[in-house]
Amino acid sequence: MEVWVTNLQHKVPIETGFIREVVTSALRLEGYSQPPEVSVALVDDAYIQVLNREYRGVDQPTDVLAFPMETVEGVRSEPALGDIVISLERARAQAREFKHPIRREVALLAVHGLLHLMGYEDDSETAGRCPPPPRPSGRFQKRWPAPSAACATRQRPSVTSGHSS
Repeated sequence: MEVWVTNLQHKVPIETGFIREVVTSALRLEGYSQPPEVSVALVDDAYIQVLNREYRGVDQPTDVLAFPMETVEGVRSEPALGDIVISLERARAQAREFKHPIRREVALLAVHGLLHLMGYEDDSETAGRCPPPPRPSGRFQKRWPAPSAACATRQRPSVTSGHSS
């Protein structure tokens, strides 16, 4: 099982190795001894805006989107957990706004997206996402609300967003 990081943009220079380490570490903190497959795509605002419009009906860029693997009757297809898409343009702007390095912002967004893949919800979003497969309780459970209640089979991937719409 592996974490893949693909840089599909050329506007914001960034070294990508740390993203793999952050995602793997977060999975281990959540109790995964063998991390499931996760892909992280680094994109620009135009790319993520198309995805945001297509899957969430919001025609503007956002910082992070999470695409969990489809479930059948509430059971996630393992070993793949899903895909995380991060806009490096948004990450750079947010890093400047919060006065911290872009690596920190990208790490925060990667973990944010990963937690959505595992079934965790933001307080502001509606419930109804499928819960993650059973796993040992991890350290994030103390900081984030419990995954949402069980749901029916999805027709297309559920997509969640980060901070900005």
